[in-house]
Amino acid sequence: MKLYGDYHTHTIYSHGSGSIRDNVEAALKKGLKEIAICDHGPGHYLYGVKKKNIPIMREEIDRLNEEYSKRDIKILLGVEANLTGFDGNIDMDDELIKQTDILLLGYHYGVVPEGLKNGLGLYIMNPITKFLPIGRKTALELNTMAFVKAINNYSIDFVTHPGSKAKVDIRTLAREAGKVGTALEINSKHSQLSVESIEIAMKEDVEFIINSDAHTPEDVGNIEKAIKRAKDAGLPMDRIRNLII
Repeated sequence: MKLYGDYHTHTIYSHGSGSIRDNVEAALKKGLKEIAICDHGPGHYLYGVKKKNIPIMREEIDRLNEEYSKRDIKILLGVEANLTGFDGNIDMDDELIKQTDILLLGYHYGVVPEGLKNGLGLYIMNPITKFLPIGRKTALELNTMAFVKAINNYSIDFVTHPGSKAKVDIRTLAREAGKVGTALEINSKHSQLSVESIEIAMKEDVEFIINSDAHTPEDVGNIEKAIKRAKDAGLPMDRIRNLII
């Protein structure tokens, strides 16, 4: 069993500590065949990638792919986009998406929402429900539907650490993700998907992907924690997209 590619790594273009080249070199040392550079979406006001930098990253990755062509590794440009509203919109427009090779969807605090209602619901109510039961059921339902709408609105390759920061109905999300070919991530940096969540999701016809969510080059390809969770849940390894069995 071997990891083919790590499709969730960050660089200095958001709040990682290494360059694109640093992550590529780390991936080579781990024997990976592909690596995706997926910095945080531009809607994050603290550490989102600047929109103006996405074309710059595209050019850099194209140059690096030429340089590394004989070293048997492919570099992909992606973005870990953020939900900006319950209608399923994200912080990436069509022109920016066209420049990417892969599109991830996640939820993070610190994202500029679409209007007051979405801000109160997505980024005020969710943190509160972590500590108080009031509104918890409503938040879970709204979060789930927002993700479902987003994966139907956009060609999302996978949902990052689903349920980690905003609770979702994993069974529903897994079922709907399976219909459109979106995978669910088992993230080695975050607690989700947890063993319990994997056990629930695997009952649906959905695929999984494991990633490091590396914020330093040293963490690229480090997916041991995620693999352990998958094994503990009894997930067949052939349902994980980026493993070579």
